[in-house]
Amino acid sequence: MCAVSSPNSQYVVAKFGGTSVADFDAMNHCADIILANESVRVVILSASAGVTNLLVALAAGCDSDKRENYLKQIRDIQYAIIEQLKEPDVIYEEINRLLENIDALSEAAALATSEAMTDELVSHGEIMSTLLFVELLRQRNTNAEWFDIRRVMRTSAHFGRAEPDTLQLHSLAMEYLHPRLNNTIVVTQGFIGREEKGRTTTLGRGGSDYTAALLGEALGLRRVDIWTDVPGIYTTDPRITPTAKRINTIAFDEAAEMATFGAKILHPATLLPAVRCGIPVFVGSSKDPQAGGTIVCDKTENPPLYRALALRRKQTLLTLHSLKMLHARGFLAEVFTLLSRHNISVDLITTSEVSIALTLDTTGSTSTNGSLLTNALLTELSTLCRVEVEEDMALVAIIGNELSHAKGLGKEIFGALESFNIRMISYGASSHNVCLLVPGKDAEQVIQTLHLSLFGS
Repeated sequence: MCAVSSPNSQYVVAKFGGTSVADFDAMNHCADIILANESVRVVILSASAGVTNLLVALAAGCDSDKRENYLKQIRDIQYAIIEQLKEPDVIYEEINRLLENIDALSEAAALATSEAMTDELVSHGEIMSTLLFVELLRQRNTNAEWFDIRRVMRTSAHFGRAEPDTLQLHSLAMEYLHPRLNNTIVVTQGFIGREEKGRTTTLGRGGSDYTAALLGEALGLRRVDIWTDVPGIYTTDPRITPTAKRINTIAFDEAAEMATFGAKILHPATLLPAVRCGIPVFVGSSKDPQAGGTIVCDKTENPPLYRALALRRKQTLLTLHSLKMLHARGFLAEVFTLLSRHNISVDLITTSEVSIALTLDTTGSTSTNGSLLTNALLTELSTLCRVEVEEDMALVAIIGNELSHAKGLGKEIFGALESFNIRMISYGASSHNVCLLVPGKDAEQVIQTLHLSLFGS
């Protein structure tokens, strides 16, 4: 729900990720950014870098030695920040109480864990980082207030991947957050919420960015600032291709395509609330705020044919062969019904007269071997057709504009990649992407070769 003529339209929400609040010095950089922009009135923090992973490990249940080791690492991260505060005693007691909660919950998780317990335990990371950050701001003579996001972020009870109730959020945010914005900087948590029974939930991957965008929408703010460890969105991952170029302005649909196909700067869900209300999203580096960044907005002028390259690893290619497909009806429906019954979501698909090739994204798989293909599923599929499975594939997505109408595009792309084995191509379904499935071992070289050909050195 958008606040069309919002009284908060002069304000900005700023979100800082885990590396941005990793230690005392990093937190001070964040404070500098906030104090340099008087429009920032809402601050969203992730847990300090490394803390969430340690909490997840504790929630999974572990023996006493590992538990003590993980607890010590969490304690050391918090104490290293506290000890550099001007008045450390003010916050010691509160952090120690939370550390005791973590200890008790992790001990219980070693006996029997659950998704609800995991969310409760993991939420402590954001709670501690925000408490420490508020104290740091106060000791820098800033009027800052700690706010428990669970007071307004009501969600479903799907622990680990809860869905926010945007209507309730809008109402509660205007009731509890809006009155505070004129007089103080509100510091609150990303990633966490509360379901109707009062239990803590988490929003899943990209949850802190999502929280920032949701609050920007609910409060009718002017902009959402996402501060991370890189100064903006690039034409591809600079770690793969050092000659990658920063994109100064990018449209929502282009950025969403990039995120969908593997670019980790923004999660696709992050953009949805901003798109609904046309709120620009800024992406910059908290380590180097003067370096500028990328603005993600509704539309850009004269968008280029090629915008960026994205890479998604851990893809599985499933090829199904059956003569029953020839001039037959219902075969595809039968296959997809079976996949749906096994909670398998298909990514890309191509067909011929007697076969179907489809890709499965296993990057989010929680199975021990990282595969979505269980023995039961493969057995059922084999009664319908002959099954071939190729794993450790990679999806390379060429992101752009009006690609399905461009002339000579195929020659330009495939000419550059003539020395590589391309297992599958998806082209024409979207005007914003061309997708290529390649062996995982070739992925980085494919990206480097394409980037040189399409974007220059």
